[in-house]
Amino acid sequence: MRVAVASGKGGTGKTTVATSLALAWGECSFLDCDVEGPNAHLLLHPEIERSAEVTVPVPRLREEDCTYCGACADFCRSHALAVVPGKWMIFDQLCHACGGCTLVCPTRAIYEVDRRIGEVRFGHAGAIRFVQGELDAGEAHPIPVIEDVLKQAGDQGDVIIDSPPGTNCSMVEVAKEADIVLLVTEPTPFGLHDLTLAVEALKAINRPAAILVNRADWGAGEVHQYAAREAIPVVLEIPHLLAVAKGYARSRPLIESAPELRQHLLDLRAALVRTIRERAA
Repeated sequence: MRVAVASGKGGTGKTTVATSLALAWGECSFLDCDVEGPNAHLLLHPEIERSAEVTVPVPRLREEDCTYCGACADFCRSHALAVVPGKWMIFDQLCHACGGCTLVCPTRAIYEVDRRIGEVRFGHAGAIRFVQGELDAGEAHPIPVIEDVLKQAGDQGDVIIDSPPGTNCSMVEVAKEADIVLLVTEPTPFGLHDLTLAVEALKAINRPAAILVNRADWGAGEVHQYAAREAIPVVLEIPHLLAVAKGYARSRPLIESAPELRQHLLDLRAALVRTIRERAA
């Protein structure tokens, strides 16, 4: 089973939940796809064994073959190319690596080179196979790094994916590869608002969802009312615990700071499997 742990906004406890799910379930794969700010390693403390660069193809010019006709710039919807008389310019960080400019160039003056945008790290945290992506500082396009992390999911055993927060393309890219998305929210007006955005995004790609309410003792039931209207199960509630906050500040995972939650996280697996089956039926 592939479980993406996501949230409509940052700060709900998404990574805290995802890492402790992995620790409670034991032998599994953990993919940290929050590549613009990966921090699962702070709670899982993996031994990193190797890393690999993530690159994307970007265009370069053979000036002797270029007629400066501008066909490449006209084609480029991301405005990564500019052509003026006698001058060809490429803005690497705007390039989406589609390769279209190489195809439309009438003189085949454009070729591609690989440009690094991030890296993927591989290791283990006990029985947990750990894979983490990180986008290099200043880079604008996280999707290629996320794709390289997701390629490591494999077909065997449970896979827990720490999704990027929010409802942007990065979150959708992760959700598409999951069997179910566990949405971590908090019972606040902002939490409920962004939960609704996440649910609508999952509807658009036809992915089943379940809800985990963190700091559940804060609210007045609005999240549960919304979940009931949408027929989305609330599979776990975690109260606001000072011990968890103190533990997080010391890089201690949730189930170490609040060991009474371990069995609840173990039982969560069965609840997620049941939700997948009910949705399929």
